Amino acid sequence: MQIRPIQPADDSALYHIIQTDLQAAGLALPGTAYDDPELATLSQFYAAQANRQYFVVVNAQREVVGGAGVAAYDAANGVAELQKLYLRADARGQSLSYQLLQHVEAFARQAGYRQLYLETHHRLAAALHVYHRAGFRLLAGPLRVAEHPTMDRFMVKDLG
Repeated sequence: MQIRPIQPADDSALYHIIQTDLQAAGLALPGTAYDDPELATLSQFYAAQANRQYFVVVNAQREVVGGAGVAAYDAANGVAELQKLYLRADARGQSLSYQLLQHVEAFARQAGYRQLYLETHHRLAAALHVYHRAGFRLLAGPLRVAEHPTMDRFMVKDLG
């Protein structure tokens, strides 16, 4: 498996992976990443600003099997947001989420962020497990009005 920055040719595969995962969790709903306006063109969204990046995992057959992104959440206070960490079903259980998180965190530190924030949902139990093991701590609520109001779990990790 290889992890690299997103390319325009990856957009379709990621769109499918994210929507499929959210459908499987019963979260193909407004207020989730399922209907984000940039979902079909993630490469353009992340290329638009230098303080954003999305990493993809590519298997031996050169297929995109997942990815994760980072972008400013509260840049004035040094807070970035972990965004759209999803893996195809056949890519799970190989520690790829942790590897993606390492890339995201390294980029966030290099970009000057001091914290990494995320919004998720209680139905995404495997994701919650990964985030907890990776050092994220649960918050009582969102840091500000949630960008995805259907999400009900909010976490943060200090990058220092």
